Amino acid sequence: MNTGFKLKVLATNWGYPGSMDAYCAKVKEEGYDGIEIWWPTVPKDADELFSALKKYSLEVGFLTAGHQSNYEEHLATFKQMITAAATNKNQRPLYINCHSGKDYFSYEENKAIIDFTLVLAKETGINIYHETHRSRMLFAAPVAKHFFQQIPELRITLDISHWCNVSESLLADQQETVNLAIQRTDHIHARIGHAEGPQVSDPRAPEWDDAVKAHFAWWDAVVAIKQQKGEILTVLTEFGPPDYMPTIPYTRQPLADQWAINAYMMHLLQKRYSPSLDSEGGKNVKD
Repeated sequence: MNTGFKLKVLATNWGYPGSMDAYCAKVKEEGYDGIEIWWPTVPKDADELFSALKKYSLEVGFLTAGHQSNYEEHLATFKQMITAAATNKNQRPLYINCHSGKDYFSYEENKAIIDFTLVLAKETGINIYHETHRSRMLFAAPVAKHFFQQIPELRITLDISHWCNVSESLLADQQETVNLAIQRTDHIHARIGHAEGPQVSDPRAPEWDDAVKAHFAWWDAVVAIKQQKGEILTVLTEFGPPDYMPTIPYTRQPLADQWAINAYMMHLLQKRYSPSLDSEGGKNVKD
């Protein structure tokens, strides 16, 4: 293993009900290295974010996207958001993760989005990744394969739970494409999906053992590449709240504790991929 390898595990604020300061305090206490969050377009929100990051010495990865169905409007929004995130003077991100394009845009339209980010990454020196996400351009394995074949510079955030959901499988029959994706991966969204959904109810439950083992086999392969190259690997623990989290009928009460699951995943990832971390410092402890 190249000694330059380093794992950085980040937290999501998806579903967190409190203030940014309270969220970052909890993230720091839990033992995360930082957070992944949508680039704040409101100045007040930006001030609160940058203040909390500095106060708690946390690193950050930014999320960016366009949302409109009209391509020209979508592209303009995307360019504005990602340029602001990449050139801001307050906090240089570990990376920028893109919810890129739409599944119904043409290949040429979606490729133009990638082309813009390739130029921006070279100009700023910031790593920019495109996520394998439902409804976006890389929503399914065979579609992503075409992008991989046509764009050698394309780097991705691997959220393979979406592909499991789309294909209604654990991708055993698409291993060639999965291997291509693994070779392109620089960031992982560590949520575990299954054949009928993007998120198991609780990865600690034995009924999900096959899905958990499949995802860790894919992540192991990514880590092996990063270890060999001596590169940093960033991972986001991204189990979501209701309605991503299954709920009890009529009450909408979640079947499990979102924060506890993500913290469990964080400690598990650290123990598996950074075994030298000091367990007395709050890391590598399995809750």
